Amino acid sequence: MSQEQFSTRWGMIVSVLGIAVGTGNIWRFPRIVAQNGGDDGAGAFLVAWVVFLLIWSIPLIIAEYAIGRYGRKSPVGGFMAMGGPNTAWMGAFVAFVAMAIMFYYSVVTGWCLWYFGNAAAGQLPGDVAGSLAFWDAFQAGWMPVLFHGVAMGGAALVVLRGVKAIERANQVLIPSLVVILLLCLVRALTLPGSGTGLAYLFTPDWSVLAEPKTWLEALTQNAWDTGAGWGLILTYAAYMRLKDNVTSSALTTAIGNNTVSLICATIIFATVFGILQGEMSRPEILEVMRNSGPNSTGLTFIWMPRLFAEIPFGGILNILFFLGLSAAAFSSLISMVELSAKVFIDMGVSRKKAVLAICSVGFLLGVPSAVNGDVFGNQDFVWGLGLMVSGAFIAYLAIRFGVGRFREEAVNAGSEGMRSARVLDLLLKWAIPVQVVVLLGWWIWRAATEFAPDTWYDPFDPYSVATVFVQWGILMGVLVAFNGRLARATGT
Repeated sequence: MSQEQFSTRWGMIVSVLGIAVGTGNIWRFPRIVAQNGGDDGAGAFLVAWVVFLLIWSIPLIIAEYAIGRYGRKSPVGGFMAMGGPNTAWMGAFVAFVAMAIMFYYSVVTGWCLWYFGNAAAGQLPGDVAGSLAFWDAFQAGWMPVLFHGVAMGGAALVVLRGVKAIERANQVLIPSLVVILLLCLVRALTLPGSGTGLAYLFTPDWSVLAEPKTWLEALTQNAWDTGAGWGLILTYAAYMRLKDNVTSSALTTAIGNNTVSLICATIIFATVFGILQGEMSRPEILEVMRNSGPNSTGLTFIWMPRLFAEIPFGGILNILFFLGLSAAAFSSLISMVELSAKVFIDMGVSRKKAVLAICSVGFLLGVPSAVNGDVFGNQDFVWGLGLMVSGAFIAYLAIRFGVGRFREEAVNAGSEGMRSARVLDLLLKWAIPVQVVVLLGWWIWRAATEFAPDTWYDPFDPYSVATVFVQWGILMGVLVAFNGRLARATGT
């Protein structure tokens, strides 16, 4: 059993919220809501999003908490504790997917830090053309590589000091982020015309629920939003106190994270509509929100500085916005470094050597994403999709263990308070596998018909079906071949 533990349940909860609350809440969620809204509003998409919170995210988060607390190890050791040595490769796949995301997520964290520094110095342009030029100049130089290194180095400094340092960092980062978002929320709601944006955000256009794309985008966003199925919560749960309740902790994590997402969407919709409705029509405003821009930067990095430049106290709000974005990104990056390091710590490597090795390799393998947008997009496409496979493997582990036994021995045992009901068995055994099959099928179809219709068979095309299966196939082939060594090195 790991000797390290979170000192309090609060410390554990804010640390897990540090995993879940990231750039997906601020950078991705408002854009996805806008892209899936109807003519009358986006409220129906929010309904679908909440449905998948209940039938995808919450059961997987409960499962991750339970596996981590039961096995007290990384995903590799956690899988072995419940599924035996033959499942070591599955746990390694879950760990590698999160590690691969870490390579380019550190690049995004670097972007946030760079923009925060420039916002604090008053250097961000106040017009769209200037913002685009600023972004292009930033990407043309070596600053993305430098700040990728700064982000990775900062995460290393925290993780090197162990779980207590991770807990202390998140006890500062997450409450600070919430305070910043609430300040931004108050300012956004006081803008003239902000109510128009809120009306659009929360008014349901039920016709969009007839489109499969709405439901599938809602599922995808929930997987991104909550961190469910990443293996990150599983890793932090290895340091969970045995008396802490799995079910209530999972519900607090999931609901807390999605509340932050709604606050972020409220801020963005209120700000964009409040400022632009005098010069643009609703379709034009929505196009601004839906347009991803280079590497999905459009709304966050190009439009928000311009919008803040037009309102009183906008300079302060600009600084706070990018400070909050940086805090959210950094707290999530810490968890990815910890997961990667924990795999090697469980193999007997010292924390210092594991963290330094992971961050050094992470920096080197993240450089291609820092200097080339196609590489960044490819890695986001391949390993973002890989999260669905990770979620499937976690559900499979519960099924292999026996869902009823899993609920009683791993979820409900050892703590007082809220207990998971038998509905969890149905969700893990049936709902999660069905969602994985449907979602993967949909992604493959879109890749073959929309993302790369003429080159779906070309593994060198960044958005083809072939690039996904070749990279997954190589990884799975290596992990299966070395499963025995992984199992022996990790132990039980």
